[in-house]
Amino acid sequence: MTEPLTFAFWPESGAGPTNNCIGIANVLAERGHRVVFIAESSWKGKLDALGFEERLVDLAEPPEGPVDAGQFWKDFISETAPEFRKPTVEQLATVTKPIWEELIDGARYSQERLADILDDVAADVVVEDNVVAFPALLTCGSAFARIVSCNPLEIPDPLLPPVFSGLPTDDDAQWEDFERTYRELHRDLWEDLNQWVTEQGAPPLPDLEFIHTSDHANLYLYPQVLDYQRSLPLDHTWQRLPSSVRTTDEPFHVPEELAGGDGSLIYLSLGSLGSADVGLMQRLVAVLAETPHRFIVSRGPRHAEYELADNMWGQEVLPQTNVLPHVDLVITHGGNNTVTESVHFGKPMIVLPLFWDQYDNAQRVQESGRGLRLDTYGFEDDELRGAIDQLLGDPALRRRTDMDGRRVRAADGTAIAADRLERVAHASQP
Repeated sequence: MTEPLTFAFWPESGAGPTNNCIGIANVLAERGHRVVFIAESSWKGKLDALGFEERLVDLAEPPEGPVDAGQFWKDFISETAPEFRKPTVEQLATVTKPIWEELIDGARYSQERLADILDDVAADVVVEDNVVAFPALLTCGSAFARIVSCNPLEIPDPLLPPVFSGLPTDDDAQWEDFERTYRELHRDLWEDLNQWVTEQGAPPLPDLEFIHTSDHANLYLYPQVLDYQRSLPLDHTWQRLPSSVRTTDEPFHVPEELAGGDGSLIYLSLGSLGSADVGLMQRLVAVLAETPHRFIVSRGPRHAEYELADNMWGQEVLPQTNVLPHVDLVITHGGNNTVTESVHFGKPMIVLPLFWDQYDNAQRVQESGRGLRLDTYGFEDDELRGAIDQLLGDPALRRRTDMDGRRVRAADGTAIAADRLERVAHASQP
């Protein structure tokens, strides 16, 4: 092997982007490279425990006492949950824009500390999996690579629905109104960010985009069976990753109380953020209790505030990549990692979107024939139970999703990403 390289990963402080980076970073580490995770401070000890170097950054004034990983976003979602009942165009003002504002505040707050860390680490390649620009990543002298682990509508195309809209690809009737509302709400915010980014010495941002595109490598995470038909082909810097599944999760065995029981085995996960809506989790438990099936439930950070039914078992956090191979169906919020991991393991989905790109993923799962999208707060009890019966009772669907999973697993997205990042590193060396 050639001389070891140094890769620095800077994921957004959430389980999805961090786990995506872990999958890729683990391959690089196994190849003998040095891997450094620059992580928001609430992740202290979690990346180090996986064998990576860990450097911590605050995105706001540190709280008193210890906090859980990504605690700020869990609190934010818990407080914002009533807004999730609104149409996506109304969420732009009350959910989407406030998220952008918090992310931008974090980028500003962390600029000096992030620059110091990058100077000390001296990485060959700095890898960002986020949705907002951190100018220190582009001024530190390392090659810069970007990962898009949100729905790929984040990469603009005039003949595709606007990102965050959840609108169909074959009906553009509402696209223009959504785009106009987005522009009106976000123009001033973008202009302020762009001015600050250039003041730090980084290149200007593309119009109304909050993050740079890399000149070296842009990797987007989405299986081909869900991907969009683009009118503007992506240039040579772009690489699609069919999945990015980590191998660092703990082993999982179906608990005795569920093993060998009647009915199908179903996984319910609204993610670490969505599960903070206790009222929604309680309703799902009540509806699913009236089915003949068994459920593995990712209970989330407020697990102590609700009880599971007799046909369920769950824990606060589960090793998702090792749970999925055991189940027949996934009920999910539509987070990008859960969607891509469900395809990776060949599982059909019921998607109950809450915010951000989850609506786009839900729509795409339904359009591709890999599952169903339901109104998260407006579904009727029998509608959810009927959706379960419909998907479980469709052998042709199961054959399609099984084949999808075989193809995605054979493609090995983490190896594709590691290969590309190694090439960027070698090309950038003197």
